[in-house]
Amino acid sequence: MSQQMTRLRENGPTLLAVLSLLCLVVGGVIHLSGAPLPARFIWASGAFAVLVVLVFDMVRALLSGRIGVDAIAALAIGTALLLGENLAAAIVAVMYAGGQLLESYAEGRARRDMTALLGRVSRSAVVHRGETLETVPIEALVPGEVILLRRGEVVPVDGRLMGANAVLDLSALTGEPMPVSFDRGREIPSGATVVGDAFDLLVLRGSATSTYAGIVRLVEQAQQSRSPMARLADRYALYFLGLTLCLAGAAYGWSGDPARALAVLVVATPCPLILAVPVAVISGMSRAAARGVLVKMAGALEALAAVTTVVLDKTGTVTSARPAVGAVLPAQGFYRDDVLRLAASLDQASAHVAAEALVRAALDAGLALSLPQDVVEQPGQGLFGRVDGHEVLLGGTRFVRSRLPPDADFSRDGLPPGAAVVAVGIDGRAAGLITLTDPVRQDAAEAIAAFRALGITRIVMASGDRTDVAKAAAGALGLDAVAGDLSAPDKVALVLGEKLTGVVMMVGDGVNDAPALATSHVGVAISVRGSAASSEAADAVLLADDLRRLPMACHIARRSRRIARQSAGAGVVLSGMAMVAAAFGFMSPVQGALLQEVIDVAVILNALRVLKD
Repeated sequence: MSQQMTRLRENGPTLLAVLSLLCLVVGGVIHLSGAPLPARFIWASGAFAVLVVLVFDMVRALLSGRIGVDAIAALAIGTALLLGENLAAAIVAVMYAGGQLLESYAEGRARRDMTALLGRVSRSAVVHRGETLETVPIEALVPGEVILLRRGEVVPVDGRLMGANAVLDLSALTGEPMPVSFDRGREIPSGATVVGDAFDLLVLRGSATSTYAGIVRLVEQAQQSRSPMARLADRYALYFLGLTLCLAGAAYGWSGDPARALAVLVVATPCPLILAVPVAVISGMSRAAARGVLVKMAGALEALAAVTTVVLDKTGTVTSARPAVGAVLPAQGFYRDDVLRLAASLDQASAHVAAEALVRAALDAGLALSLPQDVVEQPGQGLFGRVDGHEVLLGGTRFVRSRLPPDADFSRDGLPPGAAVVAVGIDGRAAGLITLTDPVRQDAAEAIAAFRALGITRIVMASGDRTDVAKAAAGALGLDAVAGDLSAPDKVALVLGEKLTGVVMMVGDGVNDAPALATSHVGVAISVRGSAASSEAADAVLLADDLRRLPMACHIARRSRRIARQSAGAGVVLSGMAMVAAAFGFMSPVQGALLQEVIDVAVILNALRVLKD
């Protein structure tokens, strides 16, 4: 039953528009065929159906403390029916229903109860039951149980590693671009993805209180707390409604003719506001989509036009989230190219994300790689094998050092604390270190410059990575502030702080960005490398892997808003002039309704200018 009601709400505007238009056309055909009474009945039926829906919507709006220009349309249709002006009522009904259909289409319903985010949450887990394994719902997991996690699975609950080693992808939680190795006894957060071998996990917290569940709740709360933006027309509804009633009342009081009052109400029906604004918004959304930015809702486009502050995630947003070789630091007695060539040759046998970086760097340097032999890899730690007769070791410093003589050492002189490195051992000696970086995207600087050109006054980087790493990445971009070591709640707090002084656009790509995206005035997710969760939480999605599309989208949104206001303003002025003419008896209700249709066409054509460059 609930599904049927949901389907009815979604299809209601279309059904109403089709019904009203069908009644108007069929009634007109019957009237022209010489049967005025059936035609009047059909016109009245279509208008009455729209009036019922209109009154229902008005009551619902009033209960929520809002009143809109729809009240004028209700008065016009109701009065026309009472006075027997059924054709005028049918025309106004078509105008209103068409406006509702366009508005419904513009708003859309892209977010569906967080389906993507909740879809990532594990639904079941494999639990050790004595000598057997049993699959149970994650809700049944209790602290103290031991579960088995295999490659590719998402950790369902927070726990402690029981095995010797685990390799996890934490990028969706922390923004860390490279897989992280965990040793026995370390705590592992829910929401991480297993990229290494299977391991056992001791459950520490139930599913409802684990890390990932907290992120889900943050997103849901943020989305529920955000009030929808009112239509542009409704902001001036009370003034326009008051003016219309005064003029209609004056026309009736002066002439004693109720048809004059009806004519005023008909031409005052603010379809330029109801129609022109959604058309301009839809056109703006279409333009933005053509430029690679999918804006989900009309309110988001308006918020995008008003942005004054941009908050950027680091990993995968400002940086490439694709590790690259920064420097090769050979130990004494070794040459840079030899160290890189042998390490990259061995890494051809590894699927680790760092291996790809080494191979790419060696090939870019024009080095000829050899085929490795007898390769043994310990996921998350390192690998060893033979290359051109040399015994080659590479991986974490601890892993490589443990397989070299006691006097072997790797100098980290000049490296910042915590720098990501690959240690290389050759023929039982420490051969050197290879540093890894997460380079800044080539389009980041251009995008930031374009934001500045639009007059956006504040640009901030918010990162889950270390503060020193975040500041290093932001160094050449001229940002106004940089914040690192941020958890998902920390990012939400940062966005809330920025909202106190401006309209905030948050740009991110990970699950950890989803709550902040939902909290901001307009959240933009990067879909190329981003998570489904961030795309669901966001108001807009960057479809093209190019940050420069975002300032383009802001420009399109501003132009759409400007043209929407022009169309609405012109429509109100023209309607006002027609209202005065109707008050003095220069047009009948039907003529007024037809004139209003002409005004509608004019303002809609103006609104369609948004589609042009």
